[in-house]
Amino acid sequence: MKRFALSLLTIALASATVAPIAQATPNFDQLRRENLEKDQNSFDQIREENLEKSSKFDQLRRENLDKGQSNLDQIREENLEKSSKFDQLRRENLDKGQSNLDHVSDDILVD
Repeated sequence: MKRFALSLLTIALASATVAPIAQATPNFDQLRRENLEKDQNSFDQIREENLEKSSKFDQLRRENLDKGQSNLDQIREENLEKSSKFDQLRRENLDKGQSNLDHVSDDILVD
C-alpha cells in the first residue's frame, strides 16, 4: 500500500510539475504566423511609402527638367544673339583690316 501511495504521489507530483511546463512552451506555429503578418504589414507600408516618395521624386525631376529646358532655351537665344553681334563685329574688323592693308599697300607703292 505504501508503494502504491508513493507511486500515486510521485505521479501527481510529476504531472503537477510537467503540466505547467507543457503549457508554458510557446506555440511556434502561431508565433511564426504572427511574425509573418507583422512583416507583411510593414513591407506593405514600406512599399506604399516608397511609391509615394517615388512619385514625388518623379514630379521634382520633371519640374527640374522643365526648368532646365527653359533655362537652356533662354541661354541658347542669348548665345545666338551674341553670336550674331560677334559675327557683325568680326566682319567690321575684317573690313577695317582690309582697308588698312589697302592703305598700307598704297603707301608702300607710292614710296
